[in-house]
Amino acid sequence: MSHAPTVPHRDRREPGEVFGSGFSLFADMLLVGLLTSLACLPVVTAPAAFAAASESLRRTAHDGLPVGFVAYAARLRAHLSLRTLAAGLLVPVLVLLLLVDGALVRSELPGAAVVAPALALLALAATVAGLRATALEAPHRLSVREGLVRSAADPGGALLLAAAVLLAALLAWSMPLLIPLLPGPLAFASTVVDVRSAAAPQEG
Repeated sequence: MSHAPTVPHRDRREPGEVFGSGFSLFADMLLVGLLTSLACLPVVTAPAAFAAASESLRRTAHDGLPVGFVAYAARLRAHLSLRTLAAGLLVPVLVLLLLVDGALVRSELPGAAVVAPALALLALAATVAGLRATALEAPHRLSVREGLVRSAADPGGALLLAAAVLLAALLAWSMPLLIPLLPGPLAFASTVVDVRSAAAPQEG
């Protein structure tokens, strides 16, 4: 019988550590959010940036080492390729889809009441699958196909990640100052969902 690998966890604070390890992980998540926001500025680098964020959060949760700019930049460079840059072109397509959806909501065109919710669900599903793809480990890293397969095979995880996306969208709309931090929680959510999905067969 196989067992899931144990992950080291520090229950006690290290000398000089003001807060516990849980708060340290939270701080790392916020730092990853800022770094990911900066890395996403060219737009086409968004898949590689989120993949680097997911890998950084996995490492800090496993090893207990804080996230650093140099380590994040190294992971970002490792994920950058023609394939990931091409995948980044889907980001403006998704934004365009949302703009069209918003225009339909405000219009009185025939069928807008049906098309607008369908486009919104399509955009949400694409975002969830994209986030799942960025959280994958080798050999499936940044595989859109594998992200779709895992989203379909794990509807519970897909719903959890969809809820995280909707919450992030609500926070971005209500408190725009939080936008630079939001990639961190999204990367964290996608990573946790992927770890949860990978551990489920072993627990069964």
